[in-house]
Amino acid sequence: MSANILSINSRSTQKNQLKKRRKFWLEVHLWLGLTAGMFLVLIGLTGSILVFWQEIDGMLNPQWLNVKSQKNEVFAPPSVLAKSTQTVLPKNPVITWIEFPAHSEQALTLYYDKPSISIAGETDTWTLYIDPYTAKIKGTRLWYPADYFSGMSFMALIFKLHYALLLKDYGVEFVGILAVLLIISTLTGVILWWPLTGKWLKALTWKRKSSKARFNFDLHKLAGFYTCLIMLAVLLSGVYMNLGGYFKTVVEIFSPLTSSKSISPIALQNTVQSISWGEAAQIVNSHYPEGQIKYISPPGDKTGIYEVCKKHVASLNRFVGYRCVHLDQYSGDIIKVIDQTKGSAGDVFLQWLWPLHSGQAFGMTGRLLVLLSGIACAVLYVTGVIRWLQKRKATKLSKAKASRLSTQFSRS
Repeated sequence: MSANILSINSRSTQKNQLKKRRKFWLEVHLWLGLTAGMFLVLIGLTGSILVFWQEIDGMLNPQWLNVKSQKNEVFAPPSVLAKSTQTVLPKNPVITWIEFPAHSEQALTLYYDKPSISIAGETDTWTLYIDPYTAKIKGTRLWYPADYFSGMSFMALIFKLHYALLLKDYGVEFVGILAVLLIISTLTGVILWWPLTGKWLKALTWKRKSSKARFNFDLHKLAGFYTCLIMLAVLLSGVYMNLGGYFKTVVEIFSPLTSSKSISPIALQNTVQSISWGEAAQIVNSHYPEGQIKYISPPGDKTGIYEVCKKHVASLNRFVGYRCVHLDQYSGDIIKVIDQTKGSAGDVFLQWLWPLHSGQAFGMTGRLLVLLSGIACAVLYVTGVIRWLQKRKATKLSKAKASRLSTQFSRS
């Protein structure tokens, strides 16, 4: 008899402790949701747009981004494409990025900086569009103005909203910190969802013919649960995009990262001309012909390197298939190759993050899932605020009722 009483008391104590912990996590989830969640709506919805940003930009600006392809037509050699840009680019241009076509009817896009038209001493980022078949220049467009307002394109605005909330100073870092807080919010949501009673079916399904309050609660609960894995992947990769240095430091605790940073003696002599981005692309194609070039990141200075990344490398991984090759900007020698078969575990982990963030890791299915997770951000915030207001109203009514009963009792 005494043993049964001790067992009941133990279960009761454990249940009370779980309730206290649950109350704590509810407070954390609530205030993170009400504060960081406001920004999550904007970040999530702009992220949904960016899943298909190239298609949208092509529809809005076909004169620059769309090209006509013919059967059996192949792209011009990268060195020819690079040479054709020399007549348009300013002298000693600062090329920051080259985005290769995502499909057969899309132009190649080159991003470059030049002195700002609005703020002295600063630079604007422009885009140059090239027909990948004929190497003809289709036009140029102001992408990121230095002051953020003088003619920024629609898609550039969406990008700035997504990763910096249009904040010029420390916007990238601020969004990175928000992503960390939202990871905590997502995890606390899973803790609150977890059925302590073991009624899993109830926790995983929608209650039919429910009240408006119950409908709102179920929508919040289920939208959070069924998108939590995608949300965590997108948020974690977002932390890497915005707080890369700190993120890599944490990753290196678990797995060393191979580095390509090296100062070439040739670079310091300043007597040798760097190879062009087109030549860098052809070197990579000659060594690794499989797949298609996705982008080229040119060296940022005289001691930097080329990074040429290819997609759809089927022999690597049918879900990602990314291979990134680092080259010396003077000799063209290959310094490092990162893919699913080379590099440390940390290198491979980092390589997965961008495809997961954009949804490209799993093709159209992955892109649609990331799009839905962005929409879910708005759903979670709205239903969360409604739930909070409902509970506040119920608490006020309960206190008012208790006050009336207390007054009636004191009078009697």
